[in-house]
Amino acid sequence: MVVMAWNCAATGIGSFPHIDPDKAVHLMMSSMREVPYWPQLPALGFQENMYAQYCTRLPGVKVDVHRKKITVDLNDYDPEEFYTAVVSDDVEHFAHDKNSFHGLYAMLDQFKGRKLKAVKGQVTGPVSTGLQVLDQNGKPAIYDEAYGEIIRRNLNMQARWQAKRLREVSDRPMMFLDEPSLTLIGTPFASVSQRQVVEWVDEVLDGVEAIKGLHCCGNTDWPLVLSTSIDMLSFDAYNYAHTVALFPNEVTAFLERGGSIAWGLIPNMEDQIAKESVGSLLQRFESYIDMLARKGINVDLLLERSLITPQCGLGGLDEGKAERVLQLLNGTVEAVRQRYGLGDMV
Repeated sequence: MVVMAWNCAATGIGSFPHIDPDKAVHLMMSSMREVPYWPQLPALGFQENMYAQYCTRLPGVKVDVHRKKITVDLNDYDPEEFYTAVVSDDVEHFAHDKNSFHGLYAMLDQFKGRKLKAVKGQVTGPVSTGLQVLDQNGKPAIYDEAYGEIIRRNLNMQARWQAKRLREVSDRPMMFLDEPSLTLIGTPFASVSQRQVVEWVDEVLDGVEAIKGLHCCGNTDWPLVLSTSIDMLSFDAYNYAHTVALFPNEVTAFLERGGSIAWGLIPNMEDQIAKESVGSLLQRFESYIDMLARKGINVDLLLERSLITPQCGLGGLDEGKAERVLQLLNGTVEAVRQRYGLGDMV
């Protein structure tokens, strides 16, 4: 595990609302100088959707950009070429399609020749991806043992390829699994066991040469997530900080083994954005820190190992509202660092 003193640096989650990749990257970089990331741009079309992006290398898969569906006929696909690439460790076979990753390639182009302190990338996680790929009967392919393994192998190879490319601009790449569907674990909507969640997350992250994170934008089984091989937990703190505080022993163990926490403190919903200010968000963050301190968590260690982010992606906003979120993010990071005497990330 790579241990970092983030000191509440700013970074982001997934999507921007822009259709101009260069504009999106420029805005992102002006707001996240320490830990920039590449923006997903779903407004460009379904091919930039967080699920569709990572399915183009799956054998037999069909990405229907008009119906916005991802399907595979489990009775009619040939995995030979796919597994040949996996067995031969050919990560270039899993290179991201330039027509689906405009934000990534724009960022790599703009940052070419530079060495950033850190850089964040993301791959959609195995549970969420598996539930979105439907078979010929409309059933999620995650429940087919053979194709479920293909999905996980595909994500692992894509994560490894992406981490390799991110190393061109930083010696500290971060690779996050975006797993919104972990909120469904333990419900009838996702017949996936806790053991499978841990095994699948670890399988996708295995061999990825990066700081490994997982983002979930809802409430889930946090001890389960913290028991995986991740180095960083990213969550919607604006709504769910109190749920993480229910598990002080697990959070302490995670921090003591070198783990970090990315607090989704800045709202990404229009009504909430309108009512918040840097001052109110600072007070909210202070209340979260105090809540964990009362549970016995080391505050100095917690602040050192923390980042601050929006709740989730900004793709559902217009460009003006997205810029407002980033203004709140920057202002809040500055206020937090001043309040707690923190310097820049190390």
